[in-house]
Amino acid sequence: MAVEVLTTADPRRKTALSRAHAARWLAARAADAAPALGDAAPPDRPARPARPELLSPRDVPRRRPGTAEGRCALLHAVAHIELNAVDLHWDIIARFRDVPLPLGFYDDWVRAADDESKHFNLMADCLEAAGSHYGALPAHAGMWRAAEDTRADLMARLAVVPMVLEARGLDVTPGMIDAFRRAGEDAAVAALETIYAEEVSHVAYGSKWFNFLCGREDCDPKERFHALVRRYFPSPLKPPFNTEKRADAGLPPDFYWPLVDDPEGSAP
Repeated sequence: MAVEVLTTADPRRKTALSRAHAARWLAARAADAAPALGDAAPPDRPARPARPELLSPRDVPRRRPGTAEGRCALLHAVAHIELNAVDLHWDIIARFRDVPLPLGFYDDWVRAADDESKHFNLMADCLEAAGSHYGALPAHAGMWRAAEDTRADLMARLAVVPMVLEARGLDVTPGMIDAFRRAGEDAAVAALETIYAEEVSHVAYGSKWFNFLCGREDCDPKERFHALVRRYFPSPLKPPFNTEKRADAGLPPDFYWPLVDDPEGSAP
């Protein structure tokens, strides 16, 4: 199921498959079934549509929420992030089958993939309501790099993707919601509020399973997190941080402040 999602290029078809497979898995688990875990090799990169054009991060035009065009570009950027997240969550399910894990690990990432599929469709619907569509604008080409860099290390994948990249979404989404609210774009506000509420659990899944693996290896989670982020995410983390939502997701300040350029000078 994971590989079928990863090898489907059309975004609406990809997310429909993702949601159908998630429903099938979760229904079996709700019935106290123990579905068989198969093995299938995920692709190095997920299938993608011909558009959007993928650019280097430095070449993607800046998005200014003070204009209708800028807000449309923001929606497009979020849609692109959510589509990548669909693939990231199915990839973690298929790629690390060599690591013995409880069924709860698969439950969590199937739920996360289902959420991200819904989130992509919410953003795509907003774009279409605004007379645009996903693929109409260029997008960030570097988002899959974190998956490629951590393809051989589950702990690194958990540290970088949910605990750094998705945690960053908790920091920036409230500002986007405010920008759309000021513009009176209620549908976009509702969609972003849904995303904001549900992303906390995805960061929490990362923290939960990272700590689980650290416990199994008898290593200090904070020290291992710092080492892995410095190795696989060389850019320093940037405040301000949404400390409340990060705490809700199991990320205390001493996990992320030491990874800032100047933690002593910047921390509250």
